[in-house]
Amino acid sequence: MSEQIPPFTAPRVALIGFGEAGSTFAAAGQWNGHARGWDIAPARRALMAGLAVVPGEDAAAALTDADIVLSLVTADSAIPVARDYAAMLPAGTLWCDMNSVAPDTKREAAAILAAAGARYVDVAVMAPVDPAGLNVPLLIAGPDAIEAERLIKALGFARTRVVGDEIGRASAIKMIRSVMVKGLEALTAEMVLGATRAGVLDEVLASLDASEKQIGWAERADYNLDRMLHHGLRRAAEMHESANTLQGLGISPMMTENTVNWQQALGDLGVSPVPDGLQAKLDIITRSPGFKGEI
Repeated sequence: MSEQIPPFTAPRVALIGFGEAGSTFAAAGQWNGHARGWDIAPARRALMAGLAVVPGEDAAAALTDADIVLSLVTADSAIPVARDYAAMLPAGTLWCDMNSVAPDTKREAAAILAAAGARYVDVAVMAPVDPAGLNVPLLIAGPDAIEAERLIKALGFARTRVVGDEIGRASAIKMIRSVMVKGLEALTAEMVLGATRAGVLDEVLASLDASEKQIGWAERADYNLDRMLHHGLRRAAEMHESANTLQGLGISPMMTENTVNWQQALGDLGVSPVPDGLQAKLDIITRSPGFKGEI
């Protein structure tokens, strides 16, 4: 008689940070009875119950008995939350750092977690979480990557790939890719604003269209400015980590550092709601009291 293997049950998950990523994953996950959460912002904690996430009275309560933690905070908070919460974790807990930070930052956080007896996993989120939800592609790295992938899949994430057992490898892929993706956005802002001031926007866009037909440049420029106005502050923090990544490789991040500046400049405008259409975006940027046309 063969031994019966008990069915795998959903892991107990704790969400640290409940911004766009945390709330999007919770809405898609349907983790009734298995998810707890913590965010330093009371307004965000108030949203958790409506998405079947039990808000902790404090971070320690949220982390109690967690099998796996998804760290979903801002880039500049990745190390502080690891440092502040490491001692609260049950021994052996998998801490999945899903934040957009440099490989060296992840290795620093890993050392903090390891000293407290937790297991650190480097997870790179490779596309916007909205509207992808649990279909967002994830790259996973670290000594415990295979077990982490098993639990992440049990939570419903559908597109995962282990890229190695070295912490920082997943982050390196994301950060270096971001040099191009966010850099193109920043170059777009510089181009269309300069062309607008010169009175040659239509001609410049038409010239670009003539050389590349995959997507019209007016549509591309509209999309890129939309991303910067919506998420410029978060993307600036991420690109700072991309600059750190290049610096750590001995590459001077000259373009990347100025990408940080452009993302920050448009994010600082605080445009809300962001209007539809390229010309409407250009109008609201150039008329903003906070925009001086330089970084």
